[in-house]
Amino acid sequence: MTDRFSALLAALGEDLPGGDDGAHDLAHIRRVWANARRIAAEEGGDPDVLAAAVLLHDCVHVEKSSPLRDQASRLAAQRAAAILTGHGWDQAQVGRVAHAIAAHSFSAAIIPESLEARVLQDADRLDAIGYIGIARCFYTAGRMGSALYHDEDPAGTARNLDDRSFALDHFRAKLLTLAQGFQTATGARLAQERTTVLADFVAGFESEIAGQDSNG
Repeated sequence: MTDRFSALLAALGEDLPGGDDGAHDLAHIRRVWANARRIAAEEGGDPDVLAAAVLLHDCVHVEKSSPLRDQASRLAAQRAAAILTGHGWDQAQVGRVAHAIAAHSFSAAIIPESLEARVLQDADRLDAIGYIGIARCFYTAGRMGSALYHDEDPAGTARNLDDRSFALDHFRAKLLTLAQGFQTATGARLAQERTTVLADFVAGFESEIAGQDSNG
């Protein structure tokens, strides 16, 4: 599977995401591929479809704060289909890649109907949680101009969560809930491990805000 990825990366290099978003760059794609390989090793899936879907899943970039955010994966699927068709791919495979890309996004709310779509969705969501997910959350919050947390109510106990305004809110609004929706047994197991990291971080972060020593 690694050779397929490397060959496709070389062939499609000019069509991969550009720009300055460090949360959706080539390093992100490589991490998602590592996750996909780990999941597919236990769950299966067509390696060519998976490699193309991973490489092109963010080929159209829409900022998190954009009103078009829920359309991003559909736009990426359309562009990916055009790219692969231009490279002479079989239309049946193109369709499988396009579906996997369209269904990978949380905000798109498209049910993944193929194994490759389930693997890609899990692989991408794994990169949103755990230690890397924490870093990406605060990086993206900085791009959006969000504050670290609500000064008077960091945990959101007496207000509505607002993760466009406060980075810490994004953990309770989304990240801590992601593990409940994983599509494969392997992905779900890995997600639980990374969610523990998130929960520990939030507890420690809020303890420091409160001026308490997390070690007692």
